[in-house]
Amino acid sequence: MVSAGKLTYKSAMIIRFANAGDAASIAEIYRPFIEGSAVSFELAAPDATEMARRIDKLWPTHPWIVAEEDGVVIGYAYGSPYRERKAYQWAVEVTVYLAEAARGKGLGRKLYEMLMELLTRQGFTKAYGVVTLPNPASAALHEAVGFAPFAVYRDIGFKNGQWHDVGWWERDLAAKQDQQPEPQSLERLGFARESVLE
Repeated sequence: MVSAGKLTYKSAMIIRFANAGDAASIAEIYRPFIEGSAVSFELAAPDATEMARRIDKLWPTHPWIVAEEDGVVIGYAYGSPYRERKAYQWAVEVTVYLAEAARGKGLGRKLYEMLMELLTRQGFTKAYGVVTLPNPASAALHEAVGFAPFAVYRDIGFKNGQWHDVGWWERDLAAKQDQQPEPQSLERLGFARESVLE
């Protein structure tokens, strides 16, 4: 159950909406998934300025959330538009990344569950996760929070001297209707950038 400013989870960790001040930490968490890795198909790691631009661009239509422990951001998750054309507006692509020390402790699942709760409340009807293959940990995470695999794009990305397959996972969110209301912004739901979710 989501309410404005609070979600239904309990922990000593703070989970809140991301802001431009988190950009440097987020960029550092993301960097290892780009450099020497094919997890992300970006070829150059974005700096803090670029990451701040990405965060600000999506507020308040698509949430970015961070997990913070002792003042340090240790993981983040966000939703972004699946495609630009208007008829796709109810679909959202989702992503989660964790600092190395935060992996394997259930934080990825917690962030994803919170993100799905927000997206459902906003009125998005379908979430998609995209995974460079093979990546059994990411596949297991998506399936643990209700995603199901439905497609593999063969040899779609070339990085680090080789071609890579990409798997797609999907999950239903809000119910589909004959007259579908447009997704609501986070602000319309009563959230502010400063809202702490846990």
